[in-house]
Amino acid sequence: MRSIRLSDEMEKDLEAIADQKKTSRSNIVKEALVEYMAKEKKYNKPFELGERYFGKYGSGDTNRSTTYKSRLKEKLRDKHSH
Repeated sequence: MRSIRLSDEMEKDLEAIADQKKTSRSNIVKEALVEYMAKEKKYNKPFELGERYFGKYGSGDTNRSTTYKSRLKEKLRDKHSH
């Protein structure tokens, strides 16, 4: 069993909700934690969120990340030579 500290206002709100739903405060806190943890698990995986987009619009050039400096230098050279 764990204890949590709530402000007086939160304690009153929790009690009111428990009375309204005819359940215990403990059940409401457990339900809220289950929802919160499910939400956190869902949103804490950035790779999985963007996975369907990665590589979707690829250039087909497999060495772009290793040749970016030379491509950048070339573009700057071209820009300043005109």
